[in-house]
Amino acid sequence: MTQSYVIIGDGVAGSSAAETLREEESDADITVLTDEGEALYNRILIKEFAKGKLPEAPISIHDESWYDDRDIDLRLNTLVVDIDVEGHTIETHEGEVLSWDKLLVAMGGTPTQLPVENSDAEGVHHFWTFQDARAIKSHIEQADNSVVVGAGLLGIDLAAITAAQDVDGKYLMRGDCWWRYALSEDGAEIIHEALRERGVDPVFQSGVDHFEVDDDGHVTTAVDPNGDEYDADFVGIAIGLNFNTEIMQDTPIECDDGIIVDEYMQTNHDDVFAAGDITEFNDLLLGERAQNGAWGSAKEQGSIAAQNMVDYGSEPFEWVSSYSITHFDFPFLSFGHPTLGDDEAEAKYSDTEWRRLAFKDGRIVGGVLIGDLSPQSKYKKLMREGRVVADQKDVLMQETFELDELSLEAAE
Repeated sequence: MTQSYVIIGDGVAGSSAAETLREEESDADITVLTDEGEALYNRILIKEFAKGKLPEAPISIHDESWYDDRDIDLRLNTLVVDIDVEGHTIETHEGEVLSWDKLLVAMGGTPTQLPVENSDAEGVHHFWTFQDARAIKSHIEQADNSVVVGAGLLGIDLAAITAAQDVDGKYLMRGDCWWRYALSEDGAEIIHEALRERGVDPVFQSGVDHFEVDDDGHVTTAVDPNGDEYDADFVGIAIGLNFNTEIMQDTPIECDDGIIVDEYMQTNHDDVFAAGDITEFNDLLLGERAQNGAWGSAKEQGSIAAQNMVDYGSEPFEWVSSYSITHFDFPFLSFGHPTLGDDEAEAKYSDTEWRRLAFKDGRIVGGVLIGDLSPQSKYKKLMREGRVVADQKDVLMQETFELDELSLEAAE
């Protein structure tokens, strides 16, 4: 009997799942639902479009014909409003009810709103979708000054966009440095200085108390909790994601910050799977539940979920994710879970070269490399192997080292 698969979400997780399902089952019914108005595009490259560095064309990955060629039913502009797990159906905003044998939830998240006065004013932007990038590009090209809020990986993208468009800006951060959960002040200062050189000034121990607007409702000023005022006719906010789990509230599917899945991407219901940003998955390398929204991780999760929807238990998700930043003259890469762990080591080698590793139970669980990315493959190999190496930080933090320099007694 022909199996029917429904996938909610056409990001890289949902799309890779659909592609894998078609490869695994040539005669299956596969439907992909997305509330966006366009098919899969590269979320990594939309910042380059907003910076004015790329046209739209290279950013789109699949057009609608890609789905037609694979006999995948793609439904754009379709919002799922109800999931009946026991009845194996979903309902769309137009009242259409679709049945499924297996369901994959891969609908990610939506940007967290800043809970202050006038945060919805004209000129205040969030950065998540291609449509967001278009709005940001259109506005920033006309802006005179900017404020960016959110000291994380999406925030730095917004800061880089303002810099690339030659708009002077302030980057408001709650702590003493950018991405303070993964970088020390020594490492972050490399980023801070690169921002300053590009006309974006980091402002520490700051934030937004409220925004002021003109008579037309357009943002003019950001006022921080200290009472300091910053001119801004463009504001970018990136303070996190709210994962779209609300639709699961009246179902038996277990959720916490995201949808809880095992290492096969299966939820607590045999026929319901999840992949991508929205998942809290059993991380076999970390040894606990984790979330990871990196592009490569989401793509792999989608493929792994599809394989296990067809044959549960056939392939576990075991992945060392990476996230790179290319805004500056030096490279930047984070891998694994650099904000977690119970121990760490760091070293600075020059004004633009710095390294940090995070450990848990003596094993590498993540890290950040600035300037020199060459050690990444060695660190990732140690992480995948679960080698206990925290007692050999002197070797690991050498500017150059070889794996055979590590004591074999440290392996388990």
